[in-house]
Amino acid sequence: MNEEQPKNNQINIELTDEVAQGVYSNLAIITHSSSEFVLDFVRVMPGVPKAGVKSRIILTPEHAKRLLFALQENVSKYEASFGKINLAEGPAGRFPMGGFGTPTAKA
Repeated sequence: MNEEQPKNNQINIELTDEVAQGVYSNLAIITHSSSEFVLDFVRVMPGVPKAGVKSRIILTPEHAKRLLFALQENVSKYEASFGKINLAEGPAGRFPMGGFGTPTAKA
C-alpha cells in the first residue's frame, strides 16, 4: 500500500505582533539534564540587585546541538559582512557578568 507523500513539506509559521517585538536579554543561563537543555534569558540592569527570567526555552539535546550549529553559521556570516565580533576579556569559554554565559554556581 503506497501512501501519498505531501507534495509540499513546508510549515506555515505565524509570527504575532507581540512576539515580533522580541524580548531584550543580556544574560543567558543554560542548564541541562540527560533529556533536555533549558535556556533562561534574563535582563540584568545596572544598579538593580534583582533580575528576572524574561523567557525560557526548553530543547531536546538534538535540537540544542542544531541551535549551536545554526548560531555558529550565522555568527560566521555576520563576521564576514560586518567584521569580527570582539569579546571582553575573561576566563576561556566564559563571559563577564552582564553578557551571555553560564554563571558560576554558588553554594
